[in-house]
Amino acid sequence: MVEFIVGSPQPLKSTTSISTLFLSLQISLAMDLLDAGHRHSSELSAGGADMDGASVLPLSGAAYQPYVSELLSFSIERLHKEPELLRVDGERVRRQMQEVAVENYAAFIAASEALSFVRAQLEGFDKHLEALVEEIPNLTSGCTEFVESAHQILEERKLNQTLLANHSTLLDLLEIPQLMDTCIRNGNYDEALDLEAFVSKISKLHPDLPVIQGLAAEVKKTIQSLISQLLQKLRSNIQLPECLRIVAHLRRIGVFSESELRLQFLRCREAWLSGILDDLDQRNVYDYLKGMVSCHRTHLFDVVNQYRAIFNNDKSGSEENSDGGLLFSWAMHQVSNHLTTLQVMLPNITEGGSLSNILEQCMYCAMGLGLVGLDFRGLLPPIFENAVLNLFSKNMGTAVENFQVVLDSHRWVPMPSIGFVTNGVVDDTSDDVTPPSVLMEHPPLAVFVNGVSAAMNELKPCAPLSLKIVLAQEVVKGLQAVSESLVRYNAMRMLRGNESSLFISLCQAFIEVAYPYCAACFGRCYPNGGALITECRSTFDAVSQLLTVPSRSGSGISSSIERRQSGGIERRQSGGIERKQSGGIDRKQSGGIERRQSIESAGTAASENGHLTDGLEPEVTGDAGATVAPAGANMQIDPPTNT
Repeated sequence: MVEFIVGSPQPLKSTTSISTLFLSLQISLAMDLLDAGHRHSSELSAGGADMDGASVLPLSGAAYQPYVSELLSFSIERLHKEPELLRVDGERVRRQMQEVAVENYAAFIAASEALSFVRAQLEGFDKHLEALVEEIPNLTSGCTEFVESAHQILEERKLNQTLLANHSTLLDLLEIPQLMDTCIRNGNYDEALDLEAFVSKISKLHPDLPVIQGLAAEVKKTIQSLISQLLQKLRSNIQLPECLRIVAHLRRIGVFSESELRLQFLRCREAWLSGILDDLDQRNVYDYLKGMVSCHRTHLFDVVNQYRAIFNNDKSGSEENSDGGLLFSWAMHQVSNHLTTLQVMLPNITEGGSLSNILEQCMYCAMGLGLVGLDFRGLLPPIFENAVLNLFSKNMGTAVENFQVVLDSHRWVPMPSIGFVTNGVVDDTSDDVTPPSVLMEHPPLAVFVNGVSAAMNELKPCAPLSLKIVLAQEVVKGLQAVSESLVRYNAMRMLRGNESSLFISLCQAFIEVAYPYCAACFGRCYPNGGALITECRSTFDAVSQLLTVPSRSGSGISSSIERRQSGGIERRQSGGIERKQSGGIDRKQSGGIERRQSIESAGTAASENGHLTDGLEPEVTGDAGATVAPAGANMQIDPPTNT
């Protein structure tokens, strides 16, 4: 058998080589036939009778049929020569084949190289195919994932298409919070609550939709702002119809229970009242208290009526709708704050008229609040009594202190003779409460009487009857302090003869003039009040004992008393008679002018003698509200006003 190696095609040298190849093929076929015949004959001889005479030709193939036909045409001789011929031809063909191989060795080498290359490429193809086979599962899974993602994309696309188809409806839903906010800012609370009810309904129908739940959350935030705005309106100055609307909205929202709603209403209204009081100026105590009383009189009354109109119209008697004493507790808290403020701020008022006005305002306020069961007039007297007592005690203390200061700095020089009441008694029933002019000769007493008159003036507009005895004791205490100051001054100071006579004259004026005048002024404030003070005359026995002086100073004292008596008689004969006959105008024109002339002349004489170094000139006016004060010392004696 000859094996042909297929390589890259190379052209042969001549046509002879081609024919030689075909001849060699025929020879090889013949040799194969002969070899097959020999093998077949040996097999037949070995098989014997087992073959049953059946002969099988080895060259039965279609490829051997032409040569077999040619052999059948040969003679026997030719058939005997055929093997040799075939051998010779075979040798010749081999030689030719060798020559052809030598001549065309390049083509065979190229074919061999091509075969090697093809084998290497086929091995690479095999490896790539194996890798491809290994990657096929990954490709399969990737395709599966792609199919799944494609399905998801298709679902999302369907959702987007559905969303696009319902875009306007969804837009309206998503704009509900903004629309609610607009309604709230414009005061359309009913429309806002309708939107809230709609969102609450769809959130219950679709609890699994995130968009609806997010919309419900935004609506809840908007409702909180609505609640804040409604409560803020309750903290403003609104009337009953507006309060009814606001409470109705809060009930519709349902965020508060009935008891909580009542409490919130009272808290908001209290915040409004507190804001009004905070706006008042506390630096002016009188105006602040007037504003506070007016605020409670009007607004507290309105709040109680509003509460009763809104919440007390339920007649079911259920525990949920019962008040539980909430309104009473709140109202009592407001009244307690009102009274506490009065207790704290009334001591800062320094005028009795202001105290009287505030008391009148408080009584009017309590009477008005009594229409709603908040009459607190019975709680006011103790507060104002303490204020009056503190004010009167302070004024009396100031009078005593001023007396002590002036007494310590007083220079004992003779003053011009003014005259004084002979018996030293002032009639309580008389309309004339002009301070005795003789007190101008004694500046310390004039200052003290001025202080007492100021205290009485502040007391008279607001004089509680329950403090009659206590205030009388305060007056006695002040007079006693003056008496003790005089006794102590006499014990600590070494007075000369003239100074001693002037001091004794001051003590006599205190006992006979200042003391009765103070009692008369107190009697003007309280009926028969002067008797409470005159009963304590024994308190001033120490000063009365000072009036018993040694005989060496008696002549000076008697001359001084005679001088004052003569001056007083002349004043009564001239100015006093004219005052009684012609009235207040003649009294001013005659008595007042004569007193001024006598004072000026006496002052001029005293100054020429060098005795009036302090410049204490008295000034007297004769009307009912007269002010009697020595000029230069800025002192005045103010009588209590007649009201």
